[in-house]
Amino acid sequence: MSRTSKKATILLWIAQVSLALLFIFAGGFKVLAPLAELERGPILLPAAFLRFIGVAELFGALGLILPGLFRVHRHLTPLAAAGLSIIMAGATVLTALTMSVAGALVPFIAGSLAVTVCVHRGGIPRLFPRVGVRRSVFSKA
Repeated sequence: MSRTSKKATILLWIAQVSLALLFIFAGGFKVLAPLAELERGPILLPAAFLRFIGVAELFGALGLILPGLFRVHRHLTPLAAAGLSIIMAGATVLTALTMSVAGALVPFIAGSLAVTVCVHRGGIPRLFPRVGVRRSVFSKA
């Protein structure tokens, strides 16, 4: 393993762990908070939908870490990152529309980081096998 790919792997793991911690916190709150408290949030969405998003965030966080940690079904990591990026795209739009554009930077950055993990863990060729994507320094040769 070259020095560049070792650094890239370390950076990807830092991104994955950071995202996992973020989504465990956010998803855990949405799952454990009372329904009345979820309905009082800054963005008015049905509490059941927010609970569903929380469960998806928790499973996404586990999907970012566990496959690589146990070295089984590693194809699930880019899928989890892709799913979390879709959730963050929705969060970015809703936050920009209902709160402020500056507040939408946080979900935008988290979503961008999730897209980066998806792409560099081999997600694009796995999700879209006909798309010709050159290998990056993050991909294993």
